[in-house]
Amino acid sequence: MTETLVSYSLIAVYSAMAIYTFAFIMFAVDLARRSAESSDASAASATGLATASAQQSSVMQAASSGGTATLTASPASTGDAAIAHSPKSLRIAMALTVIAWVLHVSAVIFRGVAAGRVPWANMFEFTLTATALIVGVFLLVQFWQDLRFLGSFITGFALLALGVGTSSFYVDVVPLPPALQSAWLVIHVFVASLSTGFFALAAGLSVVQLMQSRREAGKALKLRFLDTLPAADRLETLAYRLTVVGFVMWTFTLIAGAVWAERAWGRYWGWDTKEVWTFIIWTIYAGYIHARATRGWRGSRSAWLAIVGFAAVIFNFTVVNLFFKGLHAYSGL
Repeated sequence: MTETLVSYSLIAVYSAMAIYTFAFIMFAVDLARRSAESSDASAASATGLATASAQQSSVMQAASSGGTATLTASPASTGDAAIAHSPKSLRIAMALTVIAWVLHVSAVIFRGVAAGRVPWANMFEFTLTATALIVGVFLLVQFWQDLRFLGSFITGFALLALGVGTSSFYVDVVPLPPALQSAWLVIHVFVASLSTGFFALAAGLSVVQLMQSRREAGKALKLRFLDTLPAADRLETLAYRLTVVGFVMWTFTLIAGAVWAERAWGRYWGWDTKEVWTFIIWTIYAGYIHARATRGWRGSRSAWLAIVGFAAVIFNFTVVNLFFKGLHAYSGL
């Protein structure tokens, strides 16, 4: 029975990866569409200005000769109707993402039932669960703010992580080590994974913010799809709000980990590599929030801090787990 459920989990993972691939392609198509619409809008704007200038010249000539001239209104832009509803490519991309996410969550459930525990006790299981939560946060946030322009980033990241996880981190279902046989495994790791989802979105927004800042400064004129996205300051505000939510969860993760360490090893803090890097990540994001709130850090500096923070999260999961030894060495490899 266990082998059957593990097989179902792997089938669901590979199916999700295939659909994430198509979703990534459709999100990329949508970005290309945005670029094309931006180019058309720029051309239409230039034509409109030329027409308005010609009409004004006619009025002036008619007035100077004592005649009259009639101004005709230019037809409404056809782009307004397109903005009123989501384009087909974007709807298809979101539908594919939802289908892939359902399969992804099914893989997590099958793995958990096969193991008879929560499915995040080693690097493969954590990759499986964390990426499902990242995509889930992306889908959930759409009810608050339209961030579908990050679809390529999120689906691409999930696809890459699952590819590395299934090819390099996969291990068979094994019993939990004694230190992990605790309710804190459910609480600590789940909240850490959820906070990672918010940090990932904030990092994606910060990357777009940097590109948008260059665009607004006239240094990235070829990235025309940026014309259809929010301004850099708006992207920065959204990234900040998501980071604050993730930071609150990461703070709880740090505290819960200390409590769990006291229960398992009789001390709250032992300068283990994993503990140190968890605190480093907390410090980076605390510095980001503090600097932005009190020292007026805006623009590129805050964006880079958010990106560095997420890079530290990835480093903590990959390099620290694989190459550093300690009490938290639960990679399973």
